[in-house]
Parts: sequence; structure tokens; C-alpha cells
Amino acid sequence: MSKKPPLIIIVGPTASGKTALSIKLAKKFNGEIVSADSRQVYRGMDIGTGKASKSEQRQVKHHLLDIVDPRHKYNVSHFQKDAVKAIKQIQKRGKLPFLVGGTAFWIDVVVYDLDLPSVKPNRTLRKRLTKLPPSKLYSMLKKIDPDRARMIDKNNPYRIIRAIEIVKSTGKPVPKITKKSPYDLAWLGITLPRTKLNKRIDKRLAARMQKGMVSEVIGLLKRGVPASRLLSIGLEYRYVTLYLQGKLTKQEMMAQLRAAIHQYAKRQMTWWKRNDQIHRIKSFAEAEKILRFRNIA
Repeated sequence: MSKKPPLIIIVGPTASGKTALSIKLAKKFNGEIVSADSRQVYRGMDIGTGKASKSEQRQVKHHLLDIVDPRHKYNVSHFQKDAVKAIKQIQKRGKLPFLVGGTAFWIDVVVYDLDLPSVKPNRTLRKRLTKLPPSKLYSMLKKIDPDRARMIDKNNPYRIIRAIEIVKSTGKPVPKITKKSPYDLAWLGITLPRTKLNKRIDKRLAARMQKGMVSEVIGLLKRGVPASRLLSIGLEYRYVTLYLQGKLTKQEMMAQLRAAIHQYAKRQMTWWKRNDQIHRIKSFAEAEKILRFRNIA
């Protein structure tokens, strides 16, 4: 039996049901959940991020939700530090940590204790790069770090610029993921056929719009979150902001947003397809069986 502390990781594309599964498993195995979602850390971004509801959070303790003002930036280095701290606190209480989310690179950084380059912001470089469209930035990154470009959001200039900044500063791509981990890992990956997943994405998007997605963005703007910030956060926040700016009709917003989320899900699946440690599951029963068989929970 491994002497390393156990860590359960639940991954899957957006709209695959990670939240529901993680809550059910955490209740079953006396666990707590560490959210690994780059947008759920922000306060006031609830509908567009699919954040666990207050009722769900009362069922199981969640960590790293609503910890940052959306006017401020929170990157993978911040997340690594906060997630490791949360995992240690959970373990200290004698509970089982579940790392759950869809931000693939952030998860790998924690799971494999990746030593991230300590690169300070280059104001001169950033000033030059911010003048370029996302498509041009993405082409630049693809040339100097194709692996990072493969997973990054093509419409998120902030992340692309940061990735370029790291390569320009260090002279080399972001370090590749190794398979060594300080934890005894149990990877669970929710699997759905692409057509079924896309239908779930479309249905969820319609529900979010009906629930008040536009009002949520209006509220963020009124609270002083710059439109440029919402555009950089991407997906629902990007396209609803463009709609509110009059740059898209409602029909165009919905069509482009659906396509963007489908593409995002595809990138997530591509990233995890390379991980042969993931147990592909389709139900709670399968997940429970794997954890019991591994004697990890």
C-alpha cells in the first residue's frame, strides 16, 4: 500500500456532470472538494461558471470558490499554492480530498507538483502584445510553445500573453508534465459521446440564459468589473459582453457561444486523452467500484 496521501481527481469536459458526481462521492467517502476551475474562483460569477449552488456547498465543504474579486487576476501559480494548502488542510482533518474541475493544466500543476517558472510581468512586452488580436497572439504562441497552444483558450488574450511572456523570459516552453506525484492518485474521467455532450452543452446554455446570465454580466459591469476583463475571462462572459456592447445580436451571441463551448470541450478531451492513468467512467457506481478496488477511499 502506498505511503503517499491519497488524492481523488475528477475530470471531464464541461457539462459532463463533474459537480454532481463529486458531491455524491465526497459524501460517500467522507471527503471535501477542491475546485479546479479557473473561473469559479471569482466572486459574482456563478451562473456562467456552473458553480456549485449554496445548497450543494452545504452538503459537502468546497474550497477555492469565490476567493477573488473578478477585477483582479488569479493565475495558475496562485492556484497551485492555494490548492496544495487546501489539500493539506483536508488531510489534516482526516478527510479525503477531491480535486475536481475542467481547467486541465491547473490540475496537472497540482497533481504532479510542477515547478512553474517564476516570471515577473514584462510591462513593455505586454503593452506591445495587447495591441494584437487573439488570432495573431495564438499564432505566436503556437510557434514557440505548441504544446501549451494546443490547450489554451484561443480567445483569451490574457492567458496567451502570459504564456508568451514565460517563453520569452525563460527561453524555453513551460515545463512538460512528469508523471511523478507526491500523492497516491485515483483519476476518474467522465466519458460521454461527443453528440450527447454537445446536446448537454446546448441545453445547459439555454438554461443559463433563462436563469439570468445576461443579468449576471450586467451586475458585474455595474460593480466596476471592466468589460475588457470580462472579455478576457472568455466563454459566457466574453460573448454576453459583446452582445451588451452591441457588437453581436442575440442570435449571433448564442451561435458563437455554443460553438466556442463545443471547441472548449474538445480541447479538454484532447488533453485528458493523453493521460493513461485516468479511469474512464460513465456512472457513480463505476466510480465507487474503482475507489473501493484501489483501497484508496
